[in-house]
Amino acid sequence: MTEPPDLASLRLLVLVGELGSLGRAAQELGVAQPSASKRLSTLERRLGLVLVDRGRRGSALTPAGVVVTERARRVLDEVAGLLAGADALRAERDAGLRVAASMTVAEHLAPVWIGELRRTRPDLHVGLRVTNSETVLRLLREGAADLGFVEAPGAVRGLSTRKVAVDRLAVVVPPGHRWATRPVSVTELAATPLVVRERGSGTRDTLDKALPGAVPPALELGSTTAVRGAVVAGVAPAVLSVLAVALDLADGRLVEVPVAGLDLRRVLRAVWAGGRRLVGPAAELLAVAVRRS
Repeated sequence: MTEPPDLASLRLLVLVGELGSLGRAAQELGVAQPSASKRLSTLERRLGLVLVDRGRRGSALTPAGVVVTERARRVLDEVAGLLAGADALRAERDAGLRVAASMTVAEHLAPVWIGELRRTRPDLHVGLRVTNSETVLRLLREGAADLGFVEAPGAVRGLSTRKVAVDRLAVVVPPGHRWATRPVSVTELAATPLVVRERGSGTRDTLDKALPGAVPPALELGSTTAVRGAVVAGVAPAVLSVLAVALDLADGRLVEVPVAGLDLRRVLRAVWAGGRRLVGPAAELLAVAVRRS
């Protein structure tokens, strides 16, 4: 089987046909004439054809050279089209970044990360979808997001992951609650109806794994903000990220309740399509998140 010619040799042959001179073709390509002559000879030997008549007055294509040059021109046009198409796809990819993040990350961390990224890429459009961890994973598997951030515990099937931060959940109550001045046991906490997030959220998954025998919740809500509001209103205690209640704890609107023997730390992770290396803005946003963790 004949080894296919390289693109540089095909460009040289086309230029020889257009300019009628090997020397001028070499000059156009920015190579020395001896190197161009050697490249042309290699092409002829590889194809088993004489393509160019070299004379004192210049170089002219042979009949076989005319045919090969016409086909070489089509090959080069196709390659140029391929590269132009790749450039267009890359520009489209780099012009936008689709991010999906669970509530805690989206409300307290992602805005800072995205802000830092856009300082270096001011023309980049970033779409941030805020949802629960389960939906983030589904969006990534469906190809509807380029990069996700979750606080869901456990393995993530079919996706690549990387740790970006560590968070801690805390049991919180309003100042007038009976737990506001004393610690509680794991047994007492599990026996108390709580205000909780919906199933599928990372916070709910972490709590369910920490308290597998807990009684049914007092109230189930679809956002961290709603859960926080219910606790402040005195509906029931809740377990929330310290990121979400930091200001409330500092201002005295909520009180953290110690629970002996209960570890509610969790890893916040970036997730993306399995088996694929992140590139472009998605890779840059991940780098920002890891750097600031």
